[in-house]
Amino acid sequence: MPSSVKQHEISAANCKARTYPMEFTRNIGIAAHIDAGKTTTTERILYYTGVVHKIGEVHDGNAVTDWMEQERERGITITSAAISCSWTNATGPYADIKHQINIIDTPGHVDFTAEVERSLRVLDGAVAVFCAVAGVQPQSETVWRQADKYRVPRIALVNKMDRVGADFLGAVNDMREKLGANAHPLYLPIGAEENFKGLVDLVTMQAYYYDESDPLGVKYDIKEIPDDLKDQARKYREALIEAISDYDDVIAEKYLDGAEFTEDELKTAIRKATISLDFVGVIPGSAFKNKGVQRVLDAVVNYLPSPVDMPPVEGTDSEDETVSIRPEDSGKTALLAFKLASDPYVGKLVFVRVYSGTLKKGDEVYNPRTRRKERVSRLMLMKSNAREDVDVVYAGDICAVIGIKDVSTGDTLASQGLDIRLEPPSFPQPVISMSIEPKTKADQEKMSNGLQRLAEEDPTFVVSSNEETGQTIIAGMGELHLEIIRDRLFREFKVEADAGKPQIAYRETITGKADAEGKFIRQSGGRGQYGHCVIRVEPNESGKGPEILNKIVGGVIPKEFIKPTMEGITEASHNGVVAGYPVIDYKVEIYDGSFHEVDSSEMAFKMAGIFAFREAMKKAGPILLEPIMKVEVTTPEEYQGDIMGDLNRRRGRIQEMGSKGNVCIINAQVPLETMFGYATDVRSLSKGRASYSMEPSHFEQVPASLLANIVETSSRAPART
Repeated sequence: MPSSVKQHEISAANCKARTYPMEFTRNIGIAAHIDAGKTTTTERILYYTGVVHKIGEVHDGNAVTDWMEQERERGITITSAAISCSWTNATGPYADIKHQINIIDTPGHVDFTAEVERSLRVLDGAVAVFCAVAGVQPQSETVWRQADKYRVPRIALVNKMDRVGADFLGAVNDMREKLGANAHPLYLPIGAEENFKGLVDLVTMQAYYYDESDPLGVKYDIKEIPDDLKDQARKYREALIEAISDYDDVIAEKYLDGAEFTEDELKTAIRKATISLDFVGVIPGSAFKNKGVQRVLDAVVNYLPSPVDMPPVEGTDSEDETVSIRPEDSGKTALLAFKLASDPYVGKLVFVRVYSGTLKKGDEVYNPRTRRKERVSRLMLMKSNAREDVDVVYAGDICAVIGIKDVSTGDTLASQGLDIRLEPPSFPQPVISMSIEPKTKADQEKMSNGLQRLAEEDPTFVVSSNEETGQTIIAGMGELHLEIIRDRLFREFKVEADAGKPQIAYRETITGKADAEGKFIRQSGGRGQYGHCVIRVEPNESGKGPEILNKIVGGVIPKEFIKPTMEGITEASHNGVVAGYPVIDYKVEIYDGSFHEVDSSEMAFKMAGIFAFREAMKKAGPILLEPIMKVEVTTPEEYQGDIMGDLNRRRGRIQEMGSKGNVCIINAQVPLETMFGYATDVRSLSKGRASYSMEPSHFEQVPASLLANIVETSSRAPART
């Protein structure tokens, strides 16, 4: 067995009853900007690994992982799909060893960023896909930051090398400059655009030439590097070795001595640097033209981590102390529920990552959030929208569970006696809302049930009720997000509904400090109510959210009344004093108060907290905030002036301008309120030749000239999210 495999002698516990040892399992995601080629790459992986026998195409609506009707109609990925395959690498440390690769194909559209977030939370590695023409695009940056947050090792595929304007080395430099990645080519392309013929392997110093007579890309020849690429190959191999010598003593010593490296030594060093997040290997390819995908699979096996390679997973116990667990089949069971889905045939599917232990059909698991035990009735390995029933799953596996009723995204499910709560994925707040009404009375109950189930599945989709108007308000990440929700209501739940005009999810905050006291005193003969607290509020750091601190000393408020006071403050922050929108980025200190031996109660102190916060906020310079979007427009140069003028009219601020080839790239920050219908407008301005992408950036104060109108509108039909 190769030396790098010997690092983890395969324990009997990990081999027993497993199809694949944990050391030979890879949990990876395919992530990128919209239209970079993620789903096309996944389809080729499934073909080359023998899962499918005919390549599906996104544009034909028959891609395996795009199984929803809405995905096939629009040609985009909306929900992440899990699927498994196996691959045997021909060379390197893992030569001739069959590996199980569990893949999650994630969406690229910013409206469905929650799917990427929760997938990256449970994956061990990722393949980041970039367009060889456009390089690093806005959503590429978002996905990269999400992977950084969860410390996910990556390799990169520079896709679409067959396209006009493809620039592999330009894309690599883009990764270094825009993402701060220590990115280096593992392969160089042989030719580009219509002359893209193959790859030069910088580790083995061989050339792969694809047989043009085989359109499926299965046949290729391994030859010597062509003469016109030898100098370039030596240069980039030298740069590759220099980059990884910082992270491997064997390579560093041989590099300084001018000695030769074996192929296994080099691959082991690249793997070590990749897993430590210090290095990103880059591969050129064209998924659509079936070139380079097998080399991506080799890199997944050779360089991305198995569950054994990852550090112990940390969580907290009931005392908020840190607890860590290792991926061992013999350990107690610990799972993280990272996704919920409704299935018309089997009901609620709970997607889980098994971090420790084994899970069998019929086992009971404990949910520390609900403090309830639940029984697992079925276990399934997912194959996109198909499924395979199994009796047991092991540490490192990703599967779907049936039978667990009371569960939310991010819940930990564990063996009774294992006191741990794993870190849940975090999700952005909705930025857009609208009212929705069923067309008939008969649809009312069906709509309520449908919205509830969709909200369970999607943490960025929020349903609320406006008490003043009785309207149902839905909120999400963008116009497309809410459009898909309405479409799913119609198709899956047979509900026809009318939607109101989209509303902006404004926020409120404070600009200064203020002290206030809240008193709730009621006397009505017999036992009364008495709650009294004094608080100080001040702005918190932008993006840090709310922070409520207990600064009570001397027991002026008993310990049992502190929590209700905090709950009252939190409840009051859901409706600010400017226009009734949620308050963000504030800090509260509860530092004084009083109580009554008989009349004080939790309810009284909760009311006191509500009164104190409202009073303090009025004094602390409250302001209204609006969501600002990061917008990138790619346009032919002749339309640049018109598009910039239009962005300025929308209160946009141009941040940066650049060019790639004959197209101009405009980066701007624009208020969401002005961006409704922009897709139609930008096509009109450019005769259909410009495209744009948009993602939430931050919140900014609403201009005084618009404030009165927003306050008046929100008082008539507020959209509380």
